[in-house]
Amino acid sequence: MPEKILVVDDEQSILELIRFNLEREDWQVVTATDGDEAIQIFNREKPDLVILDIMMPLKDGWAVCRELREISAVPIIMLTAKEEEADKIKGLEMGADDYVTKPFSPKELVARVRAALRRASHAGPASEHVVTLEGLRIDIDRHMVTLDDEPMVLTPKEFDLLLLLVRNKGRVLSRDMLLETVWGYDYGGETRTVDVHIRRLRQKMNEDPSKPRYIHTVHGVGYKVEEPR
Repeated sequence: MPEKILVVDDEQSILELIRFNLEREDWQVVTATDGDEAIQIFNREKPDLVILDIMMPLKDGWAVCRELREISAVPIIMLTAKEEEADKIKGLEMGADDYVTKPFSPKELVARVRAALRRASHAGPASEHVVTLEGLRIDIDRHMVTLDDEPMVLTPKEFDLLLLLVRNKGRVLSRDMLLETVWGYDYGGETRTVDVHIRRLRQKMNEDPSKPRYIHTVHGVGYKVEEPR
């Protein structure tokens, strides 16, 4: 069954442009024109990915992204007419997985959707099903993480980032390496993206960066995961 994508934008021409290009790839598309409608359709249709405009009436994209992250780890791609780094960082901190700046290339958007769906469905090598550290359990097949037996709600990129670090326990991974592996070599983002996702992971894991339990910063290089001491 083809994946279902929810597209949220108050401009009908943008909705039709995105719908046309996504349906050409045989994806199902449902649409909403404001934030409140987006939440209702999301709960009813259970889409596999959300493309979300920031500037909308009634409830903007920031608010919708925040609400969706409280109930789901579905991939979210933000559409923004702004190019300021602060807006991109804000979206990432709220739980967005990627962003595309208007005006955008339909081919680029399709490529980012395909990459996000691929990452969300990635299950790791067939020979490896569960990765563990003391107190931390990553179930690759079920795409679930528990910390001290409590489930964690992670976005697909947060999951992939944590899994990559844990698989390379004790090894320092540079920001460039993390960006290339988790986001893809053709991702047009900055290494700051990695820092934002590390910060979100630490918040969800209740980690104090000055006294980390798992994720350690190697200043000027990147990050590594160690067994708790």
